[in-house]
Amino acid sequence: MERESFESAEVAETLNNHFIPIKIDREERPDIDAIYMNYVQATTGSGGWPLNVFITPELQPVFGGTYFPGPNHSRATGSMAIADQTGFLDILQKVKTVWTEQESRCRDSAKEITRQLKSFAEEGTNGQHNTEKGGESLEIELLDDALSHFQARYDRVNGGFSSAPKFPTPVNLSFLLRLGQWPATVKDVVGEDDCLKAKDMALHTLRYMARGGIRDQLGYGFSRYSVTKDWSLPHFEKMLYDQSQLLDVYLDAFVISRDPELLGAVFDIATYLTSPPMAAPTGGFFSAEDADSYPTKTDTEKREGAYYVWTLKEVQSVLGPRDGNILARFYDINADGNVARHNDPHDEFINQNVLKISTTPSTLAKDLGMPESTITSTLKSGRQRLREYRDAHRPRPALDDKIITCWNGLAISSLARTASVLHSIDPQKSKTCLDAALRAATFIRTELFDQPSQTLYRVYRSGRGDTKALCDDYAFLIHGLIDLYETTFDDGHLAFADTLQKIQLARFRDTESGGGGGGFFTTASPHPPDLLLRLKSGMDAAEPSSNSVSARNLYRLSSMLGDAGYGAVAAETVMAFEAEVEQFPHCFAGMLGSVVVGRLGMKGVVLTGQADGQDGEGALEKLRGKVRPDVTVVSVGKGKGEWLRSRNELLGAMDAEKVGVMVCEAGACREGVEYL
Repeated sequence: MERESFESAEVAETLNNHFIPIKIDREERPDIDAIYMNYVQATTGSGGWPLNVFITPELQPVFGGTYFPGPNHSRATGSMAIADQTGFLDILQKVKTVWTEQESRCRDSAKEITRQLKSFAEEGTNGQHNTEKGGESLEIELLDDALSHFQARYDRVNGGFSSAPKFPTPVNLSFLLRLGQWPATVKDVVGEDDCLKAKDMALHTLRYMARGGIRDQLGYGFSRYSVTKDWSLPHFEKMLYDQSQLLDVYLDAFVISRDPELLGAVFDIATYLTSPPMAAPTGGFFSAEDADSYPTKTDTEKREGAYYVWTLKEVQSVLGPRDGNILARFYDINADGNVARHNDPHDEFINQNVLKISTTPSTLAKDLGMPESTITSTLKSGRQRLREYRDAHRPRPALDDKIITCWNGLAISSLARTASVLHSIDPQKSKTCLDAALRAATFIRTELFDQPSQTLYRVYRSGRGDTKALCDDYAFLIHGLIDLYETTFDDGHLAFADTLQKIQLARFRDTESGGGGGGFFTTASPHPPDLLLRLKSGMDAAEPSSNSVSARNLYRLSSMLGDAGYGAVAAETVMAFEAEVEQFPHCFAGMLGSVVVGRLGMKGVVLTGQADGQDGEGALEKLRGKVRPDVTVVSVGKGKGEWLRSRNELLGAMDAEKVGVMVCEAGACREGVEYL
């Protein structure tokens, strides 16, 4: 709509004469976006972006929708597929007329709609729960219910859990991978076979994604989603939050399966995050790369995917006939292109190919009568040559150079965990990942946290923005700092996480809603004047919900610091969504892990005096080599951890000079790695 409507003089005149136009950056203010998205979904049955809503001066919605064709539509798109849809100018005229002639009726309607939105927002999150139950009214069987949902929707051919468009939804894949990593009690409830099936569904999905067009096969990183159900045609935008979550999931998948193909995806995503343009020179990570770009340096009109797609002629020109043929066979590159016409309504992909892996080096070697080593080396060198040609001759898509706190928290977490896993596999790559995570954490603490006011901010772009951090900024950053501590055992990261957790509790925790409240609002108290409602959601979407991440943070901090109060708030947070979780457990995949911890507890590993010795190193290597959703790790040995020891009676009772590894569970500790 920016090109079709907001660059139109006619639209600008109408908007400026009869409305007060306000443009919201939904990445900076997702709390505002969520309110009006809920309204549009409730009144139209669907949602999406661009989101257009007409509101009263009191912020109450009157009318809304998503995309409306602008006066420049036919010139801009060359397609008549939506010619019958009401245009944006017509919408403006109708809203203006109705407001002018029936303002009182519009206001009354808007008030009633607002009342219903508020009621809907509160439904299911104000249950009469009893916090003394410690979250125990939610049963582990809910994991089995969620699994059944995913099994019913599973695409056995292509992987994933929908038709098209198809989103990766990392939080759901993480849930499936980790089902079999919980204690035996969970496996007994869900079933050993079903846990294996869950793992296989996730691994199959991740492999097909890694081979598909949704992955940048020449460069690095993954696009937002696939237009097709086989992952072959992406919407080419690359988001930081996707890379961070996918790195985490592919890392889990590799640790569980030891599949080199999945490790390759880990290396690629980590490279994308730690390299320009996504890695900010000053520390931290930028937000996104656009889908559209100029096909060549002399073009004046952008096309979607122009930076990524290839004609067969181009590939052969760059690589020569032999190598060009090998890569064409491997990546499904055809003379007529590999994008179906019905998936190309704007004729942007005629004769163009989206690179996707369509065979294996061994199969290709047999088909072409060549040694497999020749095929492998040709693919490696050809990929590099095409990447170098692309970088030299095509303008890169525009970069969204905002540094957003919450998304950086996700990146810090995944890179810290990757550094830990790669510690003995590739020390240099491990160091690169850890350095990037440390620089990001330092940048946020220096530039986006105001020490005197104890206030975290959300966005940095050529300086700190005015928007104060939302709940997800606190939750995701705390999550990242905990993982960074478990990789480095630098007490400063855990101390900062503890500081942020106290601030989040003071400013976002719901202590007022009916039934005892519980959980965290998206925005801080007091109620902001520019906000119609304060929402509180536990449902996962493209990102995990801030409440599910907060519950897990609280359980982990409770275990690491010996703070039972954090554990009680974690249970309260889970129980705030009791009714919704019981009804739709698959929508709360991120929260279900905290349901398990609420039932079975968290196991704490303490590395003390001999942590650098054989016993401690053996424990660390064992921990690095497994996915451990119910285990935390702290180190208090050899002068480290004085801050921790002062906070934790369990640690204070230990003999730090004699004990190497302690495993603590349910208030009791035992010595030795064997308890892992």
